[in-house]
Amino acid sequence: MNMTFLQEMFQSITQRDALLRRRQGDGTPPDHRRLVEACQRLLESDGEASSIALASRALGMYQRLVPEERQRFFERLASDFAAEPEQIDAAYARYAEQRDNESLEALFEACEPRRQELIRRLNLTSGGTVELVRMREDLLGLLREQPELSAIDADFAHLFGSWFNRGFLMLKRIDWDTPASILEKIIRYEAVHEIRDWDDLRRRLDARDRRCFAFFHPAIGDDPLIFVEVALHKGLPARIQPILSGKSAGEDAGIDDPELADTAAFFGISNCQTGLRGISFGNFLIKQVVQELKQELPQLKHFVTLSPVPGFAQWLAERRDDETLPEAVRESLAELEAPAWHEDAERAERLRAVVKPLAARYLVEEKNARGLPLNPVARFHLGNGAELHRINWLGDVSAKGLRQAAGLMVNYLYVLDDIERNHENYTANATVARSSEVKDLVRKARKLVKGETAK
Repeated sequence: MNMTFLQEMFQSITQRDALLRRRQGDGTPPDHRRLVEACQRLLESDGEASSIALASRALGMYQRLVPEERQRFFERLASDFAAEPEQIDAAYARYAEQRDNESLEALFEACEPRRQELIRRLNLTSGGTVELVRMREDLLGLLREQPELSAIDADFAHLFGSWFNRGFLMLKRIDWDTPASILEKIIRYEAVHEIRDWDDLRRRLDARDRRCFAFFHPAIGDDPLIFVEVALHKGLPARIQPILSGKSAGEDAGIDDPELADTAAFFGISNCQTGLRGISFGNFLIKQVVQELKQELPQLKHFVTLSPVPGFAQWLAERRDDETLPEAVRESLAELEAPAWHEDAERAERLRAVVKPLAARYLVEEKNARGLPLNPVARFHLGNGAELHRINWLGDVSAKGLRQAAGLMVNYLYVLDDIERNHENYTANATVARSSEVKDLVRKARKLVKGETAK
């Protein structure tokens, strides 16, 4: 059997049907009912070639739905494409009686929602993976108002976890010689520290003490999934402005040759595909980048982040109205409202004594409904096995840094020998791995909230 011939035939069918979709797409947009019918026909299809064509048509119809009709479609997915309770009951009764592998397999099959098989079949068509990632992005935008759709998201996450398995991902170095089409995406997707223009990008990519790596997936093409920006440093960096300004990180740390650096600082990690939010490959990314860097620069000893603390300033603002806190603490926090407070050395020092301990309490002890750290960046790095190592006062004095975190930045430390243990402790018990310095700050925070003098 000539597999190349079959692949070309299936691709030809898909491309021909895509052309037909574009021609038919000039009329009135379809409604969700027609799309549901198309999905039913896809599930009933037996032939691979016909399934590819049906999947292509169904995705084309979804693309032309207006937002309200997409919402109705998701609602129908939740109700009409769930598992059948009667089939589950029958399969369980058979398994309870026989308890063999055949009946267990039948039970698994009965418990799987029909949506999962539908998503698999939609993925048959050329470009199907990309369209399904975009479909999940639409779904995520609805979950806050319609949490009952979370079962559909669980199906997407289950399948994406396999499709975007680390074995399929490719790590590539991004530099100034990378194709412009990819560099444009790096500019667009940078989520931590905005890249203003091409000159700004070149400063981050072309300097000898900078590195950038990205993960790609064969089904997504040249659209990166996630990328990380690295500055080579002597010692752990505490401030982001020298790095972003284009000043050599080595010079800022008192070294002339970046090959003398002992630290690789991850100062920007950006997820590029909203539809893949929550699909974990961050741990793998960090490990792979560390291995690449150690191979090139074996003298590197420390691998840390220089991370923002989004949401911390809002949390502090809420504490100002907390009457259970000592009045002196609330008065100190009110000074954050003063214009350019960080430029007043005396005021900044008073705030430092209060804000840094409270930041440690926020990162270590404040939890969300799932019992995990309230801060999303902390969840990402701690979940990947890092240690909360150091809280840097006035690490980011940009307008954004002051607005979202009172100027604080954090070093999360990745110690290769500790990553697995930290990850397991975090996953099992939500344990926050932290340095002795952070532990001291947490103790000071407890004294502050009791009205004691922190020393």
